Amino acid sequence: MLHPLRHPLASHLVASLRDRDTPPAEFRALAHRLGLLLAMECTRDLATRETTVTTPLEPTAGQRLARPLVVVPILRAGLGLVQPFIDLFPDVSVGYVGLERDHATAVAHSYYCRLPPLAGRTVVLVDPMLATGGSAAQALTLLKSHGATALRMACVVSAPEGVATLHAAHPDVPVYTAAHDRGLNERKYILPGLGDFGDRLYGT
Repeated sequence: MLHPLRHPLASHLVASLRDRDTPPAEFRALAHRLGLLLAMECTRDLATRETTVTTPLEPTAGQRLARPLVVVPILRAGLGLVQPFIDLFPDVSVGYVGLERDHATAVAHSYYCRLPPLAGRTVVLVDPMLATGGSAAQALTLLKSHGATALRMACVVSAPEGVATLHAAHPDVPVYTAAHDRGLNERKYILPGLGDFGDRLYGT
């Protein structure tokens, strides 16, 4: 279920994102570029339908996307991966799931949910850091309860613990990651990781 992003540019971008001296403005630009690569990778198998288009010279066969796409970020850090999907798929719908992790217990609680219709659509859940997997598993359960069946997840950095949690709870959901790190520390942060993605994204 784990699909690492294997591209030299992705490796370059991840290294820059990891650097503790990367300022927020540059961090946001790097996250956007990496988000484009992740969006391309996690949508490479989208279904298409045959169509006919007329070029300036003659009619010809072509392919168009067969079903609408929905991207759902987990607030707030997931917002950093939304714009790349909008740039690539102008007709994409965007939903929002608000889950906040208690730093003492590492358990997330829901505080917001706003979703477009999900049935019959391909739904991509985006959250930069897949650490324990608790928030992502909770979000996927929520999306399924709203009718999502064709689900996938995209993240910047994943930990084995988080991937195992998702595999146990949602074995049907593939995970696309730019970096798969070695594990979690006692505070449930990914090592080597890149720190708190949301804080670094927004300079907080």
